[in-house]
Amino acid sequence: MEKPISRETRVLVVDDEQPIRNLVNRAVQNAGYACQTAGDGQEALEILKREPVDVVITDIAMPGMNGIELTRAIREKFSADVIVMTGFVEDYVFEDVIADGASDFVQKPVSLKEMIIRLKRLLRERENIARRAKMEEELRQSFCLLKRSLEDAISVLSRALEMRDPYTAGHQKRVTQLACMIGIEMGIDDEMMDGIRLAGLVHDIGKINVPSEILTKPGKLSRIEHDLIRIHPEAGFDILKDIEFPWPIAEIVRQHHERMDGSGYPQGLTGDAIRIEARIIAVADVIDAMASHRPYRPAMGLEKALEEVEGKKGILYDRDIVEACARVLERNGKDLFQ
Repeated sequence: MEKPISRETRVLVVDDEQPIRNLVNRAVQNAGYACQTAGDGQEALEILKREPVDVVITDIAMPGMNGIELTRAIREKFSADVIVMTGFVEDYVFEDVIADGASDFVQKPVSLKEMIIRLKRLLRERENIARRAKMEEELRQSFCLLKRSLEDAISVLSRALEMRDPYTAGHQKRVTQLACMIGIEMGIDDEMMDGIRLAGLVHDIGKINVPSEILTKPGKLSRIEHDLIRIHPEAGFDILKDIEFPWPIAEIVRQHHERMDGSGYPQGLTGDAIRIEARIIAVADVIDAMASHRPYRPAMGLEKALEEVEGKKGILYDRDIVEACARVLERNGKDLFQ
């Protein structure tokens, strides 16, 4: 005898004729599966409510609830597959039975050998589906674990910069918040939003290579000091490039000072050559830099910051992003920059 798929497999046979119920029941049990019977559709539903069943083998022509009605009810409420058996082929063609929710069809008089072959095939399909679902869930959990690990790495990098320059750390958090709100306003998908959020949290990580006395200098920067600060996008890219993120974090960080007309740095990219995530962070970056206090100057205010980006939209900054940012700030500006 061929080894059954699972000793835990449960089959329910439904037929108003007891001799047929008994015949199919014995065949199923001889194949190694647990089996019970029901004399009509209503009794079958009561059994399904009480305990799990993998496959229902049902006649069509039964008094009260017929097999088609039972099949439809099973599809609506339970996970069992259904094999339909009937002698009235002229009334119920194969395609109609499948359309009503059955997984397979056997004609009466039933060949028990054929019945068991179809049952085993169906159970193998169920097992394969369950196995794939389990693998997909394991992959999902592995991805979630990887994502948490990467987010932890981002947090560590962000805190490392915060220890050197609290102004920059607070700036990164505010830029991230505003960038995410802009992304939501623009309808950016969740996957890209995750990249924006993580890149925003470390977009200035390259400043860890800049001497802290320059970052916190209260007066105007010299040309050399300014040039040192300008290397931070490339330095940030070098820090992040070897971390295998699911998102292009390193490239977003490198591009967040690029400008639409090519006047930005470090690569002088233009237009769509700049990633949209970097263009969003660029606008949020400028807004926060101008609206917030800096060691070398007091805050210029949100209104002035918005005037800056609106006056140069389509030139330095992406027009659609600036307009989305303006809508966000109109609704939430006071909460973001108190």
